[in-house]
Amino acid sequence: MARGGYRQPGNPAPVSGPGALSKRTDGGPGQPVRTPSGGAYGERQALEQMQQGAPLAASPGGDVGAPQGVDISADVIGLDAPTQMPDVPVTAGAPSGEGPGLEALGLPNAPDQDLVRLVGYLPVFEHMANQPGSSKAARNLVRQLKGMA
Repeated sequence: MARGGYRQPGNPAPVSGPGALSKRTDGGPGQPVRTPSGGAYGERQALEQMQQGAPLAASPGGDVGAPQGVDISADVIGLDAPTQMPDVPVTAGAPSGEGPGLEALGLPNAPDQDLVRLVGYLPVFEHMANQPGSSKAARNLVRQLKGMA
């Protein structure tokens, strides 16, 4: 009974665990071969062969395509169409001009008091954010504090 050579796993794991919990991650069911219709003579077969040569891993989501029988352009308003809100000025939500100002957007106007206190520690936070391996959140905090200073 020969035991050497490649063994196709029957139920591969998406990620291997450590040590005794490790499982094979190669092989197993993948995405089906998909080829578009139409095209030049023999092109479909060539596309199928390329996909079979390098199969894709199974995707975690479902096969989502465009909805069938639904006209998505029905609610689109063209740029040259007349306005749908004639009583609202174009400058509504802008800091100047007719209509409500920035308060209509519902944005907070005053920064959080805790953030105001942290501005004094900006050099410390900048040093932390410039270290190799610092988090994106640390860099975003420094940007936010610099914007307030």
